[in-house]
Amino acid sequence: MARNPARRAQLLDAATDLLASVGARGLTFRAVDEQAGVATGTTSNYFRSRDDLLRELCDHVFLRLTPDPAQVADRLDAPRTRELETTLMHDLVARAEADRAGHLALFELRMEASRHPGLREVFTTRFRANLEAITADHVDGGFPGGPEAARALYLAMTGLLFEHLTLPGLHASNPDDLADLVTALVARVVPPGD
Repeated sequence: MARNPARRAQLLDAATDLLASVGARGLTFRAVDEQAGVATGTTSNYFRSRDDLLRELCDHVFLRLTPDPAQVADRLDAPRTRELETTLMHDLVARAEADRAGHLALFELRMEASRHPGLREVFTTRFRANLEAITADHVDGGFPGGPEAARALYLAMTGLLFEHLTLPGLHASNPDDLADLVTALVARVVPPGD
């Protein structure tokens, strides 16, 4: 197995973009090689099987979509209110629009997990860890609403992003409509606090 971390990341980024553009059925080693612009056979030198590629892809996509820690730290200097939660959800939408392929790949990985029990367990574990971290950040961070609000917000924003990225314009015909929808969603889910 090849051990060049930069090349592995290049292949995983190419696989992410490919997954977003053609779906899981088009995710072959040859297609990843072509997408990455590398010699035929390169991907098979880095991943034992397609399932191995998909497993690593799950972690890679989560890492790729992780917000900039400096921006998060800057945002969290403010009091933990519903208004700050609204700002953070607007940031999430902006990141989704900036890396549409990463988010679409994440949705595609969910669909692939629904078809393959061997991957389902791995992906469920990864998604569960993400949800638990989001819930803990909400609760431990002192945001209003407790774990129920954190989980409801997670579900609502996941649905909103899915709809927005897969069927643009369905719920919001312009950016202001989308911003208003996010603000209204947070207002419905997160209590005003003390």
